[in-house]
Amino acid sequence: MAAIPHRRSLTTVAFYTSQQHPLKTTTIPIPQNHPQPNHTKPISDTRTQTHEQLLSLIKSCTKNTHFLQIHAHLVRTNLLQDPTISLNFLSRVALFTTRDLNYSRHFFTQISNPLASHYNTMIRAYSISNSPLEGFYMYREMKRQGVRVNPVSSSFAIKSCIKVSSLLGGVQVHARILRDGHQSDSLLLTTLMDFYSCCERCDEACKVFDEMPERDTVAWNVLISSCLRNNRTRDALGLFDIMQSESNRCEPDDVTCLLLLQACAHLNALEFGERIHGYIDEHGYGDADNLCNSLIAMYSRCGCLDKAYEVFKGMRNKNVVSWSAMISGLAMNGHGREAIEAFWEMQKMGVPPDDQTFTGVLSACSHCGLVDEGMMFFDCMSKEFGIKPNVHHYGCMVDLLGRAGLLDQAYQLILSMEVKQDSTMWRTLLGACRIHGHVTLGERVIGHLIELKAQEAGDYALLLNIYSSAGNWEKVLEVRKFMKEKAIQTTPGCSTIVLNGVVHEFIVDDVSHPRKDEIYAMLVEINQQLKIAGYVAEISSELHNLCAEDKGNALSYHSEKLAIAFGVLATPPGTTIRVAKNLRTCVDCHNFAKFLSGVYNRVVIVRDRARFHHFKEGRCSCNDYW
Repeated sequence: MAAIPHRRSLTTVAFYTSQQHPLKTTTIPIPQNHPQPNHTKPISDTRTQTHEQLLSLIKSCTKNTHFLQIHAHLVRTNLLQDPTISLNFLSRVALFTTRDLNYSRHFFTQISNPLASHYNTMIRAYSISNSPLEGFYMYREMKRQGVRVNPVSSSFAIKSCIKVSSLLGGVQVHARILRDGHQSDSLLLTTLMDFYSCCERCDEACKVFDEMPERDTVAWNVLISSCLRNNRTRDALGLFDIMQSESNRCEPDDVTCLLLLQACAHLNALEFGERIHGYIDEHGYGDADNLCNSLIAMYSRCGCLDKAYEVFKGMRNKNVVSWSAMISGLAMNGHGREAIEAFWEMQKMGVPPDDQTFTGVLSACSHCGLVDEGMMFFDCMSKEFGIKPNVHHYGCMVDLLGRAGLLDQAYQLILSMEVKQDSTMWRTLLGACRIHGHVTLGERVIGHLIELKAQEAGDYALLLNIYSSAGNWEKVLEVRKFMKEKAIQTTPGCSTIVLNGVVHEFIVDDVSHPRKDEIYAMLVEINQQLKIAGYVAEISSELHNLCAEDKGNALSYHSEKLAIAFGVLATPPGTTIRVAKNLRTCVDCHNFAKFLSGVYNRVVIVRDRARFHHFKEGRCSCNDYW
């Protein structure tokens, strides 16, 4: 009897497409599960070939209609209960093609005895979806059904908890990891570290790290990232040397460098940033666009525009991120005209701007008082480039108008803006009210912040400044009493200076530094020299109702003055002094730095909360407009 040749069935499915053409059919060939016997080949081989063909068909599918046809075939032939085929099908629909989780869940429920791999696929799919908690619930269901949890299951469950910042859920998974004896899985523990970091539990992340049997570069990177997320930036820098020490012997990679450049930018740690730059070049990472862009940002935020431009100029492929970083760097360092020129050069090079580019350009206009230019860019970004202004663009415009004294226009812009108002917007206007002494509008702005339930201690500090500048001491006492009753405490001014890789931190009237006696003696000497040159304390910067002499004394020991005095004391003559402050620098400290740069022939670079001030030969790059 002649062998019957292998036949393929043609499955046809009808589905709705539109009202005009309600039905459409499509047909794909699906191999029969039970072909007629072929006496020249064993049945097991034929079945294997059928399985392979079906798996190949599943992997090649891209359309929902084709998946439905295969699904129907699997149900009809009972192949849905085959673990290999069902897992491949589930992975395709849940993770790689349609990502339809409702359909994936429906398919999953039809599997009589799902394995851990089936559960893992669903938990993973939920962890990267908009319903991550479902992944955690499925993890719990997996345990209830008696399916053995493995490290992969726990890893995806933790990622689900990370996405919704569920501390309780993550702790439960951690307990399960310990109970199941999976604490030796370094990859799983790295994910657990990331979870604790995202939940702002840096100490727990460090504890998990310490308990890891083997720590690779990824684990070290997560630890560094945890320090950055939890405001332990100095600790992050210290890890660079520790991970390379004799006891650890772990080599930093490009991700390590990216994270540490962020830390350097935050701390104004130029020396350490230059060291990371050297490491990047030595290890062949110098052509990576993301690292070059981070170097531009780091040098810009450390007030070293020459080196930022050097990196920018050396890039082979300057993308929109590169141009935006350079434009923002020029803006924050007071080079508004140059930032605008860079924007036009970017257009000549055929690189279309994005929303970050316009944030940088509008910021440049704001810092330099270029009102007409700012209005022009704000108008053309939507009309010519099709970029709808976001809250950051409106914030720049409010800052621009507010600094220029156009407070009513700035107020009306906030009320008429197309995006939702936020507290930052009102806070920017409140700062402008302080600069121009606009008491009535300042009170109105505080009212808006109270409506948003977003008022902070700094807002009341600005209101205090407005009242004290106007000499309204009754209102000052009233606000201070209110702050005391509500236990509202302002953030103390803090200034840092980095010397020889060590971060030195100062607050007002600081006595914690080991060289405090020398620093205060140096500050007395500096004040004497500056007074001879004509420096007079700007007593309007003092918010307490004191006599002129007492106000002058109170201003003498602001944190940035202590940091600058330490810089003069601890560095050779002519060395540039770089200071970072967490708040806006006051008028008196600004004048102090200007005079010192001329008298001591020093370049002093101060980065405050909003921008850079480059002091040289008695002048500032902001031209006293900040």
